[in-house]
Amino acid sequence: MLVALVDTLKQLRYQIAHLEDDTLRSEYPELASFIQQVGLTVAESKHELVFLYQFLYVYGRKSEATFNRFRNELERFYLWAWLVAEKSVFELKREDIEAYVDFMVEPDKNWASTSVQSRYKNEQGLRRLNENWRPFILKESIASQQTLSAMFTALNVFYKFSILEEKTFANFVPVVKKNSPYLVVQSQIKIPDTLSDIQWEYVFGVTRDKCEQNPELERNLFTLACLKGLYLRISELSERPQWSPVMSHFWQDNDGFWFLRIMGKGNKLRDVTLSEDFLTYLKRYRLYRGLTALPRVDEADPLVHKIRGQGGMTVRQIRRLVQQSFDLAKKSLLDDGFTDDAEQLESATAHWLRHTGATHDAQTRPLKHLSEDLGHAKIATTDQIYIQTNIKERAKSGLKRKI
Repeated sequence: MLVALVDTLKQLRYQIAHLEDDTLRSEYPELASFIQQVGLTVAESKHELVFLYQFLYVYGRKSEATFNRFRNELERFYLWAWLVAEKSVFELKREDIEAYVDFMVEPDKNWASTSVQSRYKNEQGLRRLNENWRPFILKESIASQQTLSAMFTALNVFYKFSILEEKTFANFVPVVKKNSPYLVVQSQIKIPDTLSDIQWEYVFGVTRDKCEQNPELERNLFTLACLKGLYLRISELSERPQWSPVMSHFWQDNDGFWFLRIMGKGNKLRDVTLSEDFLTYLKRYRLYRGLTALPRVDEADPLVHKIRGQGGMTVRQIRRLVQQSFDLAKKSLLDDGFTDDAEQLESATAHWLRHTGATHDAQTRPLKHLSEDLGHAKIATTDQIYIQTNIKERAKSGLKRKI
């Protein structure tokens, strides 16, 4: 039976303590039994799990998103090493890593579920395994380039950390990645995923129109305005252990310009500029919530509020709001005969809104200003992702070529 090795970030410290005190069975009975069983073939499995927890604790302190990303990748890897290769993760050689990459490309169907499942559930004071949990989601069965890249990154960071901690003296990941037949070398031209003008018009317009019948959609409307108009990532808008976005993070300088203070990747603070158009929707949302039109410096109200309960919303909850607006837009697009646009909207994610806003504004804003609002460490990143001028010029100059 497949058993989840790592619970949530919040539970990680308890798992570390239970393993070190040999009391894992008192709270995680299925995990304790699993480790005991694996220990029959991989003697060091318990110590390796302790090391995995320590690694995740070090890297998870940056953000919960970083923890989740490394947890998912390394949990799969550990399970494969123990159950399929029947080896310690520190005994694996180059050919073993290559075999794992093959497995990632086409995993065993028994390792995949059709939906995202929580790993553990509370039951009478115990953390009981959710038997429907699996390491893979069925739609991920054919690994994308992004999935493979994330896997190689996680394994490379893990083995580098292991070398520093003197758990191993070899890292075969870079050579396996370099020679992997599954990785495609990216083209020079890479245009980010964005909504078309008509798709954005429907996503935002339909949500705005339906606010009259369903005022709760004002929250959706404001979320869309933040993600597209301020180029925010969902994580920057959500409640996190070390950061709670609140209304007082909006501030005005002496010249009357408004900004929003955001904690971005790597716990870096930045101040995003607010447009006049965004201020209109900020005022609208605040009035809907019964607040004054513009924020005060001492307001502790969450940026995106829960309808029920206290505090701000999580990444998953905000993603649901965006998806709700996407679904409303899709229906309207189909009703109006825009079948292709409706079908293409099926694959859109909340992150497309950030790309849509930045791509649109790249035509009119100075590159440095756009880069700083996006939170890019290097202006070259903004140039590479959003500026297509050279590509278009190259296309124009080659248009009249003769054969």
